[in-house]
Amino acid sequence: MTKIVVDPITRIEGHLRVEAEVSGGKISNAWVSGTMFRGIEKILKDRDPRDAWYWTQRFCGVCTTVHSIASIRAVEDALKIPVPPNAQLIRNIIISIQNTQDHVIHFYHLHALDWVDITSALKADPVKTAQLAASLSEWPNNSATHFKAVQEKLKAFVASGRLGPFANAYWGHPAYKLPPEANLMATAHYLEALEWQKDIIKIHAILGSKNPHPQTFLVGGMSIPIDPDSQNALNADKLIEVKRLLAKAQEFVEKVYIPDLLAVASFYKEWAGIGAGVGNYMCYPEFPDAAGNNWLPGGAILNRDISKVVALDQRKITEHVEHSWYQDAGSDGKGLHPYDGSSEPNYTGPNPPYQYLDTDKKYSWVKAPRYEEKPMEVGPLARVLVAYASGHKETKGAVDLVLGKLNVGPEALFSTLGRTGARGVDCLVIARQAPKWLDELIGNIAKGDLRIHSNEKWDPASWPAEAHGYGWHEAPRGGLGHWIKIKDQKILNYQAVVPSTWNASPRDAKGQPGPYEAALLGTPVADPEKPLEILRTIHSFDPCLACAVHVLDATGREMVRVKAS
Repeated sequence: MTKIVVDPITRIEGHLRVEAEVSGGKISNAWVSGTMFRGIEKILKDRDPRDAWYWTQRFCGVCTTVHSIASIRAVEDALKIPVPPNAQLIRNIIISIQNTQDHVIHFYHLHALDWVDITSALKADPVKTAQLAASLSEWPNNSATHFKAVQEKLKAFVASGRLGPFANAYWGHPAYKLPPEANLMATAHYLEALEWQKDIIKIHAILGSKNPHPQTFLVGGMSIPIDPDSQNALNADKLIEVKRLLAKAQEFVEKVYIPDLLAVASFYKEWAGIGAGVGNYMCYPEFPDAAGNNWLPGGAILNRDISKVVALDQRKITEHVEHSWYQDAGSDGKGLHPYDGSSEPNYTGPNPPYQYLDTDKKYSWVKAPRYEEKPMEVGPLARVLVAYASGHKETKGAVDLVLGKLNVGPEALFSTLGRTGARGVDCLVIARQAPKWLDELIGNIAKGDLRIHSNEKWDPASWPAEAHGYGWHEAPRGGLGHWIKIKDQKILNYQAVVPSTWNASPRDAKGQPGPYEAALLGTPVADPEKPLEILRTIHSFDPCLACAVHVLDATGREMVRVKAS
């Protein structure tokens, strides 16, 4: 038996540590630790609930929009505040482009290098690369001239010795299987995606005033005014620009992302049998209209049974801390519901630097959320499975397309490869839907409906003495929930259960592993000194530990020393 420690896991937000035991060339046991503490909930106590969204978006420098909307929905639920149709549509557009940008960034910049060998691209024939790319799509840059230029740029980059994002990788690893031409094609699109995402996220600047950390969210609606005759409001010119950018986003997803995803996946079909995880999947309903109907369904799938979608009840969500560095607030091995959640830190781990954690005791700053006491995977795979099983037309069509192209059955979805493929499906269906919300918004404005905010309960004097509510949002990384208790017009308690808390959770009182830990079991490891396979499965979840845990030591004391080699 060989013990592997990967700390930190790179190309994610925040700090994540994996300890794994390898026997017979496969992982036989694994433990995942979030090595930083999050405390923003404590900062929110006694603040104005209407300001909570502005603080919670600081959970992360990337996942800013998602915490804003979940927080606002929690307050609106607590105070029973309706949202005008135009505000819902603008929110849906902002959320959809966040989703589209995030998924493309994940595939190319956070996950692709687990499958694509950059050094191999240096050996590719640009003409053959162009032929390969042309066989996959009609993307304008699929020319030998373009791929030759990219290859020369890459050679100059390597010659400089300043490898940036391409440094410290496991290049030449035996688990890489793409031919040189496929590697060059993917590398070229990696670079194009950098420029593309920088452009299409301008939608956030138009509708949200800036990105990251949009400024126009507001309890009860949005603060961006609609006025066709004003340059300082949402007018025809700005709506036309949003339409152009949405079309650009959809084109890249359809002609670059999805073809690349299918091309790469076709060389790694064995990963359709690796990384299944806990087998339970959960997602929240998303993209509401003014009547409260959601475009994407919510629900849970248990034990990989896609014949049945279980309706969600937020009262059945709890968080455990038996293996987390917090004071135990529950009893009899039962977790606490987020309304009653506590985040009092209680670090009992080893003093850094250390070789191993004591995984029989507390070993992570991440809590262990459970639904009906079951670990649940959240994320695009859960979203796609629930939508597919619910008969969601757009999702079913996209899933059938991907499975058909790869010549695999639905069971392939329960895997590392399926998780990566589902993210592409999720991106595709949402990128295609977003222009329809924009058309609906334009139609409302054309009819003279300029309403953007419901201010009937803006005055705290109109609130009850006590209130509580929750806000659900399907963030790109999965189910995000915010719970709030309000008393005397101030926040009494606030808890956020984020996607990476669900997925990166440690063991609970029953010893049940979290989704990351379970997904690593059985993963092959060709070289324990270069555990590329661990990165593949962990990155397929798109971890964001910045959302799950934070730390601040005002005395400047060193909390952990990390050496990356």
